[in-house]
Amino acid sequence: MNPILQVLKEQNVSDEKVTELFQALTDNPMMAMSLIGELGIPAEKLQALMGLVMTQPQLIKEAVEELGLDFSKVEAAKEKLNNP
Repeated sequence: MNPILQVLKEQNVSDEKVTELFQALTDNPMMAMSLIGELGIPAEKLQALMGLVMTQPQLIKEAVEELGLDFSKVEAAKEKLNNP
C-alpha cells in the first residue's frame, strides 16, 4: 500500500474521505489543503506525512493511480498553480 494512503488509514480516515481528498487534489489543490485540515490528523503525523510527500513526490502519483484517479489532472492543476 502507498505510504500516504497507509498513514491516512492509520489515522482512521475513511475510504470516502481519502478519495474525496485526492479528487480535490486533482481538481483544485487549494481545496485539498482545506480538506486536509478537516481530517483531524495530529500535527506530528501531518508533519511527517508532508515530509514524506516533499522528499518523495512520486508517492502522490502512485496514490492517485492506486485510487483509480487521473494523474494528468494533478499535472494540469500544478500547471495552473505555477502560471496563474
